[in-house]
Amino acid sequence: MRPSLSVAIICKNEARNMGDALASVAWAEEIVVVDSGSTDETAALARAAGARVLEHPWEGHIRQKNFAAGQCAGPWILSIDADERVTPELRASIERELENPKFEAYRVSRLCWFMNRWIRHEGWYPDAKVRLWKQGAGRWGGYDPHDDVNVDGLVGRLDGDLHHYVYRDVQHNLLTIARYSSIMARELHQRGRRAHVWDLVLRPPLVFLKKLILRLSILDGFPGLVIATTSAFSVYAKYAKLWEMQRVGGLLL
Repeated sequence: MRPSLSVAIICKNEARNMGDALASVAWAEEIVVVDSGSTDETAALARAAGARVLEHPWEGHIRQKNFAAGQCAGPWILSIDADERVTPELRASIERELENPKFEAYRVSRLCWFMNRWIRHEGWYPDAKVRLWKQGAGRWGGYDPHDDVNVDGLVGRLDGDLHHYVYRDVQHNLLTIARYSSIMARELHQRGRRAHVWDLVLRPPLVFLKKLILRLSILDGFPGLVIATTSAFSVYAKYAKLWEMQRVGGLLL
């Protein structure tokens, strides 16, 4: 028999996603949901599905995810977001691997759904991330909101995809860029990074061309063009906000 598995999910106002996310991991022995002040039915839906729900003030992506992982009792932890779904193939791979684990952690391929199609280029796929690790072997790190799991030990790869319903529509995409670019600008400012003219003038078009040509987003049709364009805008927004912060002593955002 495989060891028990704990699933960690952080969330806020994810009522539209929570039911499907929880259903995709209902086979796990424990589900820990850390809610940071939802005003919708997120917490109630999670409790009704049998999850253990904890209220915890938002501390940023990294600290919040580390808090959630720290509440898990199982010897293995699987971390997913509320807008992600564990596919049957991935579930089978997890259960098979945990019967005789060869590694301390495992990467998972994420397949993103955007503008009514699966996106398979521009660096969005396979987008392998460490999401499964042995208790004590992994800890979230990186910088907000681009977090990643640092692992003490060897890392393997699981079969099957983690489905990621990344944006509801273009409006949601742009709102996310507005929020994340502020977070990233703050992080860069705190780390002493300075924005320069070439960051604003050269980086956005280079990112657009990299996504469209080198990473083949053109093969994803119009959604690929949108992704290349919004990726360029995201870079511009991040450095423009950092530039502005430099001139007001980091008081903005």
